[in-house]
Amino acid sequence: MKRSVSETVRAAIEPTVTELGYSIWDITFGKVGADYHLEITIDKESGIDINDCERVHRAIDPILDEVDPIEGFYYLDVSSPGLERELRTPEHIAASVGAVVEAKLFAAYEGRKSVLGELIAGDGESVTIKDEIGEIRIPSDKISRLNTVYAEES
Repeated sequence: MKRSVSETVRAAIEPTVTELGYSIWDITFGKVGADYHLEITIDKESGIDINDCERVHRAIDPILDEVDPIEGFYYLDVSSPGLERELRTPEHIAASVGAVVEAKLFAAYEGRKSVLGELIAGDGESVTIKDEIGEIRIPSDKISRLNTVYAEES
């Protein structure tokens, strides 16, 4: 079975990224305009700045050159997931329990096209969000996009 580019890259760089004190939030590979981009999104509890991105970029660049997981030319981007990060995996959801999130839905579900509130729980099959109306359990296949939402504390 052929491994995806993301899986191959993760296996190659994760030990180095972890050793530097970061975790890999996400890895994506695809075309942006006319060019291919490999985007490594890193995180750490205290947050990520440009120096962190540069440090990881310099550390993983020679590893990727050696492993050579991608045919042809591509851009390597190392970035932070940001404050308003997309939650795409069960691991992302588990790490964000307690955060304010917005779930945008493919179509109206229980009369709603989106839900904004506190993420109470989630797994690969559904997420539960508590908002001003109450708690709502939304099947994952109904969600087009799930993001954390930056909410200033007063």
